[in-house]
Amino acid sequence: MIDIKFLRENPDVVKKNIENKFQQSKLPLVDEVIELDRQSREAKGKADSLRANRNKLSKQIGALYGQGKRDEAEALKAQVQAQGEELAALEAQEQELSAKVTEIMMTIPNIIDPSVPIGKDDSENVEVERFGEPVVPEFEVPYHTDIMEKFDGIDLDSARKVAGNGFYYLMGDIARLHSAVIAYARDFMINRGFTYCVPPFMIRSNVVTGVMSFAEMDAMMYKIEGEDLYLIGTSEHSMIGKFIDTMINEEELPKTLTSYSPCFRKEKGAHGIEERGVYRIHQFEKQEMIVVCKPEDSKMWFDKLWQNTVDLFRSMDIPVRTLECCSGDLADLKVRSIDVEAWSPRQKKYFEVGSCSNLGDAQARRLKIRVKGKDGKYFAHTLNNTVVAPPRMLIAFLENNLQADGSVRIPEALRPYMGGMEKIAVK
Repeated sequence: MIDIKFLRENPDVVKKNIENKFQQSKLPLVDEVIELDRQSREAKGKADSLRANRNKLSKQIGALYGQGKRDEAEALKAQVQAQGEELAALEAQEQELSAKVTEIMMTIPNIIDPSVPIGKDDSENVEVERFGEPVVPEFEVPYHTDIMEKFDGIDLDSARKVAGNGFYYLMGDIARLHSAVIAYARDFMINRGFTYCVPPFMIRSNVVTGVMSFAEMDAMMYKIEGEDLYLIGTSEHSMIGKFIDTMINEEELPKTLTSYSPCFRKEKGAHGIEERGVYRIHQFEKQEMIVVCKPEDSKMWFDKLWQNTVDLFRSMDIPVRTLECCSGDLADLKVRSIDVEAWSPRQKKYFEVGSCSNLGDAQARRLKIRVKGKDGKYFAHTLNNTVVAPPRMLIAFLENNLQADGSVRIPEALRPYMGGMEKIAVK
């Protein structure tokens, strides 16, 4: 959420940013919120003036009673009472206007970083760098569920009966591989200085609206019926929520956390061959990383975070590339985002396995995550990034480590988490 003072003083900048994100329908909101803010501040000014006057009159009333001037005191008392009714009306008006201002401000997109390429959607994202040589083997690489089925590693039919489409049973060595990747990613991040955390898997609505836009919430979140609780779509939600309404001493920054959680998503509109199997699903597990830091450090941490994901995938012999997300592909709260994509030998192209985002002070402003520094108080910057999210990551793992005989090689870094296994053999 943008600072209302910034919007008030730079309406043209905010409008240009909206145009760059191809959200022209929101342009009238800038002038609307400026007018509502003016009315709100005017009502507050009148209310403050009335309060000061009432306090002054109240002191005079006490003095008049002490002097025996009862009639004058009663007259002033009636005046105070009348002003009290006017004050109540002004306070109600101020509260209503302030709520409208906040509601609109939460729909106006954050100011994107100048480095972000301008584009309408993800088709205009820009490749930044490749890591590792993408290889297409001489033998045919089957669809990922076909690979898993050769190891008796997946049961989609039973899951469909139990929970519907978008769910799965992972079995045997594939299930073990799934857990091994999560455990390896956990230790990988701990070794890079991050504090490990297992967060709540449900969060309240004020946390949801603090970490994402209303549009994202509607598209992603599952609501618990009869409760003010939502299932998390990613542990970033509850990890950032951990700092809600806090004042952090500057010397305690940065806060660097890595978390494990299951994730639950509606995934509206998923379709096509690449959407079946375990590519786009309603339930999955994930290792995440988040940072809460000083504003001047957020760019540095942004680069560190996406590099962590690249390094993790390369340690498992998976070629990856980074993509700079264009303006139209950025969620409203994001300042900048880089996707990490893994190479698919079967599709002969890259596909997304993680996303790194810098949200500036947008989440901190919504959640009131403040920092007490030597020069005063300010809002922290927040960042998040996917370490690894199997089972989607398993697609890249299986395809890139598949051998001609149908077995799957276990990279050396992962072998301690697989009981020393060097490969998974076909059943």
